[in-house]
Amino acid sequence: MSEVIIEARQIQKFYGPPDGARIQVIAPTDLGIYAGEILAVLGPSGSGKSTLLRILTGLSTPSAGEVLRHGQPIDGPCPDVSIVFQSFALFPWLTVLQNVEAPLKARGVRAIERTKRSLRILDTVGLDGFESAYPKELSGGMRQRVGFARALVVEPEVLFMDEPFSALDVLTAENLRGELLELWQNQRMPTRAVFLVTHNIEEAVLLADRIIVLGKNPAKIRTDFRLNLPRPRDRKEPGFVQTVDYIYRVLTQPDAAPALPAEPELEAATKRSGPAKYPMLPHARPGGIAGLLEILLDRNGRDDIYHLADELAFEIDDMLPTVEAAALLGFLTVAEGDAEITPEGRAFAEADILARKELFRKAALERVALLRQITRSLVAKFDRTLPAEFFQDLLEEHFSEEEAQRQLETAINWGRYAEIFDYDAGGKRFFIPEEVASSAPPTEAVSP
Repeated sequence: MSEVIIEARQIQKFYGPPDGARIQVIAPTDLGIYAGEILAVLGPSGSGKSTLLRILTGLSTPSAGEVLRHGQPIDGPCPDVSIVFQSFALFPWLTVLQNVEAPLKARGVRAIERTKRSLRILDTVGLDGFESAYPKELSGGMRQRVGFARALVVEPEVLFMDEPFSALDVLTAENLRGELLELWQNQRMPTRAVFLVTHNIEEAVLLADRIIVLGKNPAKIRTDFRLNLPRPRDRKEPGFVQTVDYIYRVLTQPDAAPALPAEPELEAATKRSGPAKYPMLPHARPGGIAGLLEILLDRNGRDDIYHLADELAFEIDDMLPTVEAAALLGFLTVAEGDAEITPEGRAFAEADILARKELFRKAALERVALLRQITRSLVAKFDRTLPAEFFQDLLEEHFSEEEAQRQLETAINWGRYAEIFDYDAGGKRFFIPEEVASSAPPTEAVSP
């Protein structure tokens, strides 16, 4: 086993008083960053990837547990680490050279030494000749190169990267990934380990020596495995494809623990986790669900999620909520990274507007706990109206305040579309319109 540089022991993150109701963001977690590895962390939006990064770098304090560097507890920002952010985060009034020199100047390095080191790292990342340029004169890819140079110039022991390629176009991102890997393999990077937060599955499999996939609400490690796939890695190789499909299964089956592919290059153990206390409603709109089902219908009812996202020019992180929502409603199933339309989904995709609303209403009330709860609560009131704050308070027992609000917004979209209930944005109240109440007894609609 390689030397562990940074180690998290039973770290947790939660908000609220310890003796009262609190929001758990990160469940008790053990994690190590080892010398000589690129560790990629994947997870759905809101799974706590960036929060975990901030805790490991010492920018955020865990609510429980501890973070160690070489066996010693970290108290404050961790020394000898750097972070490359999603946004370029450059000082627009400074030149490229001055931007790269900035962290050295903050550390009190003498002017001659910091200029020498900065010029050397700019040459390493391919920016020689641009020392006197300002950020506004550079392309997005070149600005991110400046960000890499600024992070590397302090010669960090661990380089942390928070979705560093997501703000770039596809070709530029691919080029920078290749250059980063070349620097790493040729040992031209003054760093011993890389910690990469990403939502791009292929990016993780292309770059990483080890991959962690997080679940959410709260964040927890669902699988942690090492890749021994030879480099350079070919997206079409069976081992690469199987690894991508495995990660898709983990992401799209939040209450299951899919087995790793029976391939010799994959060595790991999947950590099982039980179902969430309160099922999360995926943030997808009915129109997006309908569009996805229509596309699947045109493909004989089945397609690989990754290929579908790639063909439609979607990031997988953007498509997964729609896939999860369609699966939650029983309109499709997901297996081995493939989405397959169900008979109910086919009927929905082929129906006219009014029939779709009826099918959506039936599926939502049968399968979505939040919509059933809202409807039952409204039915229990003589005037069939309740303030949004009532449901917000209930949701905040399970989610953060921000996520509880997003859950309500999604529920409002679904409930209005299916004509289950309506919402008065001005008064912030849910209500069942008279015409809905008279056309179908809500108590029958929400029966288990």
